[in-house]
Amino acid sequence: MLSSRISVFVYAADPVLGAGVAAQLRSRPEILVVGDHEIDSASVAVVVADEVDAETSRVIRGVRRDGCPRVVLVVSDLDDAGLLSAVEAGVSGVVRRHEAQPERLAAAVLAAKEGEGCLPPDLVGRLLHQVGRLQHQVLAPRGLSLSGFSDREISVLRLLAEGRDTAEIARMLAYSERTIKNVIHDITTRL
Repeated sequence: MLSSRISVFVYAADPVLGAGVAAQLRSRPEILVVGDHEIDSASVAVVVADEVDAETSRVIRGVRRDGCPRVVLVVSDLDDAGLLSAVEAGVSGVVRRHEAQPERLAAAVLAAKEGEGCLPPDLVGRLLHQVGRLQHQVLAPRGLSLSGFSDREISVLRLLAEGRDTAEIARMLAYSERTIKNVIHDITTRL
């Protein structure tokens, strides 16, 4: 069973909080809590914070940069801006601190290890609302979609995927070949 255990690194600015979460995780046989010097061997990190502020985002990014690919955030207070900041920083899951029982923590860690996300249902709704608002208020007025491509770029990509050459695409979309080549260049430069 030891070889199938998930190695987990726990970080908390408050050592008492960190010890509490580590103790909760140690009670689970499928989890092996590792120390600071073993962060690069951990499959998942659990970051414990009061709120998502600039420091918490920096810690999440730092943990990922130090070799731990997945991060579960255990947080006390999470507003919409904090939720977006956590997602932007790269969290795989969020658990509210008052709900951080061993079973819930273990489920979030396992989901993160498998590359899945884990959010309480109300946070999923809030996140979807924020993404929709971003699309309508920021991206759409600039002619962009959530993918970061404009409608014209998406049309060009679809036709390229069908095997069309630049002359055909230009004719089908009523643009010059030069415009189509510029669109393709812009896309490949961004990617």
